[in-house]
Amino acid sequence: MRKIYYLSSCDTCKRILGQIPALETFELQDIKKNPLTVTQLEELYAVVGSYEKLFNKRAQLYKSRGLKEQQLEEEDYKELILEQYTFLNRPVIVIDQAVFVGNSKKVVEEAIEKATK
Repeated sequence: MRKIYYLSSCDTCKRILGQIPALETFELQDIKKNPLTVTQLEELYAVVGSYEKLFNKRAQLYKSRGLKEQQLEEEDYKELILEQYTFLNRPVIVIDQAVFVGNSKKVVEEAIEKATK
């Protein structure tokens, strides 16, 4: 499977999508227009092993809700991601059995390398 969960209004996501080779071979899911389902999130969790790794701690809502000061558990991260799309650390790039989360240079380079194979 080749799929990318992204936000169409995010300039960083757009830039990264422009770097992905053979983008036409990927299914694209704009998480604002088509939010993650419980099943999709659980499938990502099965590979990544942590809802916290899928969670965007730089989201404005994270700070404005005072979540930084709280002790969040894995189930809390899961519920927050399902509740509000901005809590998903994006983009999430799925290539076969590998999942690449976020926009760090290293993660993007690894995803691009995997996409070319």
